Amino acid sequence: MSNSWTSASGADLSAGYARHAGTLRGALRHALVARALRTHLPSWEQRVLDVGGGDGHQAVQLARAGHHVTVLDPDPAMLQRAQARVEAEPDHVRGRIRLVEGAGENAAQLVGSGFDLVCCHGVLMYLPNPDPFLHALAGVARDGGLLSVLTKNGQALAMRPGLEGRWADALAAMNTRREIGNLGVPTRADTVGDVERILGEADAATIAWYGVRVFTDHLGDTPVGEGFDQVLEAEWQAGARDPYRLVARHFHLISRRVGS
Repeated sequence: MSNSWTSASGADLSAGYARHAGTLRGALRHALVARALRTHLPSWEQRVLDVGGGDGHQAVQLARAGHHVTVLDPDPAMLQRAQARVEAEPDHVRGRIRLVEGAGENAAQLVGSGFDLVCCHGVLMYLPNPDPFLHALAGVARDGGLLSVLTKNGQALAMRPGLEGRWADALAAMNTRREIGNLGVPTRADTVGDVERILGEADAATIAWYGVRVFTDHLGDTPVGEGFDQVLEAEWQAGARDPYRLVARHFHLISRRVGS
């Protein structure tokens, strides 16, 4: 399946992603997703598939907590960064992480099935059509297993350009749910209802959803500074309730596969 990440004219998007991960916005995204996963994932050992797991940030956090994680990503440059991150960990963490190159829609053939948790964070925005991709991911989760999806919020895509005074971009985002993302490639956005519908067709029912970056998305490349824990708590509280989560940059949806 073609997507705007892997077709980006050979550009090394992994470097831009790494820079973003070091900003306040990037750190908040990782921390908020991790907190939601801790809320819903059992504490005992789980088999996790992280599709589009990129540089391995989430995988390392999950492995440190005692879970076994397979990272499946189509970008060799991202997997190289993941390998470097994993190699910096102690043996007991490294031994719980497996890195596999390949596309998420081929997950069953590449890594098997029966996973307790399947993560898909920051991937759908690069796909022209999320339906077959999400169906494939649901198919490799075990009955009763969890799916975790993070993507751009189509109902609030105009918030960032509007708050930054980019009025033409705000109007375009409202009308198309598309934009050129931080990394310079075309992206698109979904709604919670869109993803719930697709996962429902694949026998996965929503447990909860959270807004990610309600108050801070317009702050550009502001670095992580003092008071991060307080910012994180404010974002977590806002992201768990209406009306705040409705205008978040991303939404994070957790669902459970109920079987057929």
